[in-house]
Amino acid sequence: MKIYNKLLMSPFVYPEAVIFDTDNTLYPYIPAHEQATFAVEDKVQRTLGINKPEFREAYSLARTEIKERLGNVASSHSRLLYLQVTIEKLGLGTQILLTLDLEQTYWRTFLVNCRLFPDALNFIHVLKARGIATANITDLTAQIQFRKLVYFGLDELFDFVVTSEEAGQDKPDSKPFSVAFEKLKIKPKNIWMIGDNPWNDMVGAHHSGMVKVQKVHSGVVVGSTTESCPDISFEHYGELIKLFSD
Repeated sequence: MKIYNKLLMSPFVYPEAVIFDTDNTLYPYIPAHEQATFAVEDKVQRTLGINKPEFREAYSLARTEIKERLGNVASSHSRLLYLQVTIEKLGLGTQILLTLDLEQTYWRTFLVNCRLFPDALNFIHVLKARGIATANITDLTAQIQFRKLVYFGLDELFDFVVTSEEAGQDKPDSKPFSVAFEKLKIKPKNIWMIGDNPWNDMVGAHHSGMVKVQKVHSGVVVGSTTESCPDISFEHYGELIKLFSD
């Protein structure tokens, strides 16, 4: 774990609140996403006779189109919209039941393949035991992000949850952070933001005046600019548990 000089205080000052990102911060996103994607592709190939490369190309175009059209809002991450437009691009028109079925296949497989990072749950329990408030700021729509938190058994461990659907914009926009501050009623300088993304999480935290804490693991890029560079970076939640136990 790397702690930058401005946080080398004696005695160590605990935050009044810790805000967590969800995807790729509490659990590794890529393995679950890959398994979910394979499940959808297999179903499409079996039921529609459309080969996987053709489906992938249409899906990629659909995803890009949705994101460009909608911008940085929760619905721009919607697998339901991605799949609807993919099927349309494959020349099948709008197939409502098929789209709903494929979306459920994706998220059902995704959740089955989700595992929290080691000690993530234990760290949250340490925070709760110390009376430190906890919150979750997450992009995507509330329905699926709530399902994830329930699946992980975290639904009662966060004092507040803010989705980009509720806030109206994805991170790093200030809106999700402002909504969280209003709920927590704690000054940003006394809050840690834990996330994996140097842009969405670290830059957003920087402009909101929070302490930037980055979860680093395979595939994560550590920010190098003043805005994106973390104040604390760590690989394992056990490192944070030790820090809060000293």
